[in-house]
Amino acid sequence: MNEIISTSIKAEVTIREVWGAKKRIGSLIKKTPAVESFILSERAGRPVYLKLETVHDTGAFKVRGAANKILSLSEEEKKRGVTTYSTGNHGMAVAYVAKKLGIEATVCISNRVPKAKVDSLKRLGAVIEFCGESQDEAGERCFTLEKEQGLTVIEPFDDPHIIAGQGTIGLELLEDIPCLTDVIVPLSGGGLLSGIGMAVKSNDPGIRVTGVSMAESAVMYESLRAGKPVKLPEKDTLADSLLGGIGLNNRHTFEMVKRYMDQVLLISEDEIAYSMAYMMDHHRMVMEGAAGTAIAALLGKKIEHQEGAIAVIITGNNVDLSVVQRILQAYSPS
Repeated sequence: MNEIISTSIKAEVTIREVWGAKKRIGSLIKKTPAVESFILSERAGRPVYLKLETVHDTGAFKVRGAANKILSLSEEEKKRGVTTYSTGNHGMAVAYVAKKLGIEATVCISNRVPKAKVDSLKRLGAVIEFCGESQDEAGERCFTLEKEQGLTVIEPFDDPHIIAGQGTIGLELLEDIPCLTDVIVPLSGGGLLSGIGMAVKSNDPGIRVTGVSMAESAVMYESLRAGKPVKLPEKDTLADSLLGGIGLNNRHTFEMVKRYMDQVLLISEDEIAYSMAYMMDHHRMVMEGAAGTAIAALLGKKIEHQEGAIAVIITGNNVDLSVVQRILQAYSPS
């Protein structure tokens, strides 16, 4: 499914804040590579670069926003500790940064979070609380902890510091890919797309930003169609890190996604699985289903051709090995 989204709404987060985030997180977060994929370039008929957010210690991009937010806290806030709710990657990012800075972190997650991510959270020393069957339920517990214990909530996406931190990816894309004309970004709560979209379009408004999501429980997509944030039940998907609501009182990302996203694509489970298998077969690269949605957009020739290079955000690699084995058994990419 391909739908054009346009608006002229002014966003609150600025490019100045993204540059500030780049400087703030530099001591903890290193630049990630943008590697040209000759196989995908050949299929697309134009250069395709893979932005490898998988090389972070946490295996996903979320550490950028978490670092920017936590480093911005006062000493008193750091002393009281932090809490967050997550489908896994953001929780790991918060736990990782908190451990580096000697801050106590409590991560609220639903029972849907895959074992690989739960195990990583445990290794990072976070206090883990399991709360219901959705990220929204985990979020409710998170804000209860804020009231009861004075912990600072580190939002997973709808926060200016989080958005600016993710936007540093956009600055790196512009540094490394001078001929950039397309960016494909997995879309969930919208923090990643808001930050990258704002960063690249602040420098070149002509760069096309495509959001990709799984076909089921695509809350941002349905919210855009409804013209306001909506709530949906979560359904099982290979792109589990894209699950979760955007918040009925969304303050930032809903409007920013409307402003900076040129089009949105919905990707089926079969397409996600095939893309994951394709990248393991042709690139020896393990990636999450969320990243698979972006590769699927290319393999399915869903991106209208134009001159210049495409950047694909490979958002993370925190996937259970049992899932990898099942996909490899079921799909034989050609």
